[in-house]
Amino acid sequence: MEEKNYDLGDIIEMKKEHPCHKSKQWKIIRMGADIRVKCLGCGASVLMPRSKFEKRLKRVVSKGNQ
Repeated sequence: MEEKNYDLGDIIEMKKEHPCHKSKQWKIIRMGADIRVKCLGCGASVLMPRSKFEKRLKRVVSKGNQ
């Protein structure tokens, strides 16, 4: 399985669109055992376990400025 290289502040794309139908892109705003991401379409944030996040992650669009 391909290893995903993501970090805090990165813009990522998920496999499925957010229910707001505005974006598939999210910004990583918190990392730990759980990862919190913010929808770039509506601004909603979602907290999910890292394993679930990695399953749903499609690609890293751009690296954060850290």
